[in-house]
Amino acid sequence: RRTDRQVFPIQMITTIKNMEITPSLKSRLSKIKHLALDMDGTIYLGSTLFPFTLDFLASMKENGVRYSFLTNNPTRSVGDYLKKLEGMGIKADEENMYTTSLAAIDYLKSHYPEARRLFLLGTPSMVSQFEKAGFISCADDAEDVPDALVVAFDPTLVYSRLCRASWWAAQGIPYIATNPDRVCPTDQKTILVDCGSICRCIEEASGRKPDVTLGNSCGPSRLPWWATASTPTRQLPTMQGLSECWCFPERPHWKLPLRSNARLKPVLIRSFSLPT
Repeated sequence: RRTDRQVFPIQMITTIKNMEITPSLKSRLSKIKHLALDMDGTIYLGSTLFPFTLDFLASMKENGVRYSFLTNNPTRSVGDYLKKLEGMGIKADEENMYTTSLAAIDYLKSHYPEARRLFLLGTPSMVSQFEKAGFISCADDAEDVPDALVVAFDPTLVYSRLCRASWWAAQGIPYIATNPDRVCPTDQKTILVDCGSICRCIEEASGRKPDVTLGNSCGPSRLPWWATASTPTRQLPTMQGLSECWCFPERPHWKLPLRSNARLKPVLIRSFSLPT
């Protein structure tokens, strides 16, 4: 681990194009129907695409293996994520992209079907995803009472909105966190304070934890939101055959629950170091 906590890629193979696909390997690949790929820290880091990513994806496509993109990071709408991937030379569409914003939307519709007005502590891009789904974003105003509170990773965080989120948490309305991460991966010399740390701040101020935290689990006994049987599959229709799906999670402690509880085959990615 770097003492300055600067993150960096560790390439386990030079590039996929230099890796010979032998008959034995091709036979093993033929049993894989789908890859569930985390994004930040797996195919890119911040704004830097890993040098092996495009060759890897091309090789999988040539061998008939499809893939979907998953992310804990709710800061971008699906549309904005697709634009980011396109800028990196990766083709994708809404049908093979699933984010924690979508997970929160699906959770709200399933558990609080009457909720329409939300106080959203998140980026404008994330807010647009909720508005596209039919929700109303409440203002930073004590008179604009929301049906539920949603807290996310928010690089645009404004102090008054953090205070308002803490107020609504203290009032006992449904409280949902998009992901548990304390920090977000980055290729910059800084620490990006993520949703888990923001929620801890709200807890210290209001005395309340989120009712539910979506996103990949921080503990070995739980499953990521996209690997559970209750997760809607409208965005990932090809992942329904989970026994034929290999998962590329960002952090190694997700491997055990994926393997034992979700029938997924996790693949360890040694791409960067983060404080845990």
